Amino acid sequence: MFSFQTFKAKVRPFARMSAVVAIGVAVTACSEAKTETVAATRPVKVVEIAKTSTTRELDYSGAVRARTEMNLGFRVAGKITERVVNIGDKVSPGDLLARIDPTDYQLAVTGAEASLAAAEQQVETALLADQRAEQLFAKKFASEAQREQAALAYKQAASQRDAALSSLKQAENQVAYAELRSDQSGIVTAINADTGQVVGAGTPVVSVAVDGEKEVQIAVPELEITQFAPGQPVTVTFWSYDQILLDGKVREVAGSADPQSRTFSVRISLPDDARVLLGMTARIAASIDSKQQMVSIPLSALARQEGKNIVWVVKEGADTVHARGIKVAEFVADGVQVAEGLQPGDLVVAAGTQFMTENLKVKLPEQRAANATN
Repeated sequence: MFSFQTFKAKVRPFARMSAVVAIGVAVTACSEAKTETVAATRPVKVVEIAKTSTTRELDYSGAVRARTEMNLGFRVAGKITERVVNIGDKVSPGDLLARIDPTDYQLAVTGAEASLAAAEQQVETALLADQRAEQLFAKKFASEAQREQAALAYKQAASQRDAALSSLKQAENQVAYAELRSDQSGIVTAINADTGQVVGAGTPVVSVAVDGEKEVQIAVPELEITQFAPGQPVTVTFWSYDQILLDGKVREVAGSADPQSRTFSVRISLPDDARVLLGMTARIAASIDSKQQMVSIPLSALARQEGKNIVWVVKEGADTVHARGIKVAEFVADGVQVAEGLQPGDLVVAAGTQFMTENLKVKLPEQRAANATN
């Protein structure tokens, strides 16, 4: 017979088990609630977007060089027998730089002299014949055709003499060309051929940087070449001598890009300053008007979401973060230039962007929170 006591005895263990389960669930719920509460509020470091800038700074580096550089070579071919100068030597107009073997050219001079002597003898003979024909014609002992023939022979002999004289001068010039001399004052910057080497006419042997105006050559990418124009002022500083600050001007902008680097050459003229030496590394800075008003953010504030550039913006009052898409203009030394997506006064999460989620509750720095309260 089933009694109430028996039913009570059977139900009691199940009741105890249910109570234990209920207590466990309650404890777990409390733990999860605490965990969610801790995870839901995350301290963040923020930056406030400053007023937009209407100018951009362009920075490039290049080496100081002479405005005019001569690559000097012999005007005739031959074997170099002597090199007189070294890199760094100062040279003046007419100074000897190198020599080639002049033996063949001296022999050519000797041959030209002999040809000229023979041509002069021919002229003398033709002159006597012409004079004799003129006398005979006057006495009616020679025809007019004979007189004209003698005169023509004399003119031909004179022309051959003039040609021989020109050949002699050319041969003498070639002997002189066997010596390579400087045309202007400057500094030897390179030696391209040395003693014992056979060079052709025009082959560069010695490079000379001409004294006078100096310049800096920089390579500018095609995206920014339109920002440079002849006469544009720039600021020039030097890595090895930071006390020097010069006002330079754009002298020349290349009309086409280099086929290898796809950059454009821009030459910057420098004012005369004895402290500026050839080969020094210079920094060129130019301020240009920006068509877009851009703001700056630190690189750590930039994040990616679904293949797009974003930042996490804090909504003040609610203290929650929200993803906002931006358009990056360029990366600079101190961060990122943003063209679109941010306004002055926006609060952007500057660190820990990998932990941010939409509508995440955040805690602003104490100084920022105090300012917001006031």
